[in-house]
Amino acid sequence: MRNGLFLIVFLMLAPGMAAWSPARASDHLDTPTVAKDPRADIGDIYAWTAPDGRRLNLVMTIVGRSFSDRIAYTFHVDSGNRFGETTASTTLTCRFSASYVARCELAGERADGMVDAPDGFASPSGRLRVFIGRRDDPFFNNVKGSRSAFEVAAAALKGGVSMDEDGFPAFDAATVASIREHWRQTDGGPGRNFLAGWTPSAIVATVDLGLVNTGGSMLAVWGETATDHGRIDRAGRPLTGNALLAPLAPDTVSDRLKERYNRAEPATSAQFVSDIQRSLGLYDGYDGIRGNQWLADTRARPGERYKRLAVLLADDRLWVNVAAVTCTQLFAVELAALSGRTDLAHDCGGRTPNYDASNVYRSMLAAGDTRSIDDGVHRDDRVHSPVRFPFLAAAENVVPATKADTGANPGSEYRE
Repeated sequence: MRNGLFLIVFLMLAPGMAAWSPARASDHLDTPTVAKDPRADIGDIYAWTAPDGRRLNLVMTIVGRSFSDRIAYTFHVDSGNRFGETTASTTLTCRFSASYVARCELAGERADGMVDAPDGFASPSGRLRVFIGRRDDPFFNNVKGSRSAFEVAAAALKGGVSMDEDGFPAFDAATVASIREHWRQTDGGPGRNFLAGWTPSAIVATVDLGLVNTGGSMLAVWGETATDHGRIDRAGRPLTGNALLAPLAPDTVSDRLKERYNRAEPATSAQFVSDIQRSLGLYDGYDGIRGNQWLADTRARPGERYKRLAVLLADDRLWVNVAAVTCTQLFAVELAALSGRTDLAHDCGGRTPNYDASNVYRSMLAAGDTRSIDDGVHRDDRVHSPVRFPFLAAAENVVPATKADTGANPGSEYRE
């Protein structure tokens, strides 16, 4: 996802980059391999339990307006009996023919159908149902307010704010107040969703739980795009891949790291922990309080304060408790397991199309709660349904895509 949290800081500090463009912003965040073909660029992954408790709902948005017949689009669903421990894995993979017919396969089930079929298509048993086509993007975010807030932080860093061994910046009270004020505004007025009307391609599926929970009711979901030559992009939770990997480094450094990250898997994520640790300190500074980031260890030796959270985020799988049918917020499963939040013990967590994901994520990293950081935008401009298939609101005024339509949507450079 595009436009990571530290991009503005990097550009403000880098010599000769005071006048930057949105296109330049996108280039810094997308690796060369991903940027080469928007049809391989994953925007977001969503996963949640259906209200009847019998199905898992899955959504993958793709930045490009169409799909490639050379790319496999895959959901990985790992399962186990408890958070953090999975013992079985299942994949749902969709491929496309040159005539734009889709074939999706999962655990012996196969569903074939046309892209943009209004009601989607299903496997013969009905245990797998899929919709593929353009939809309104449920991700919402006050990008301009976020950018303005980050510029305040960047100016303070450029002015010589000190940072400790863990990367925590000692912003003064005035800077913290200014960051918060700018964050919830758009051009000096109420916060607005910059991504309103954005219509990426989407793969939407609803599957019987019996196909994906063979290891237990705790599921860990992530998605990937890949060709015969290997993986191009991967994603799980929002923000992590582009926001926490060498955000202040030159392009040559960050691109190498992100390329390596995209080709790795959650099982080999330990190699990225140290890089993520170095980025978490800056997040912790946005509320001006050292060490109140979620899972931060204030008693740890220098350089280790944010390691526990870095380990969790490096894994990057989206956790869903399918024993629960109430789904209210991002990180619900993690908070129940790691922070003893009994009020979330029966929350499915994961991510529905209506979660206020950006504010929750930033708040967890800045202040250790789910509400301290507010960009002034708390819902999308369109109504999405976590109950009614295909869940995402229909895209308005969309011309059906063709195989030759490879371009990204306007505003895609601002994805977070």
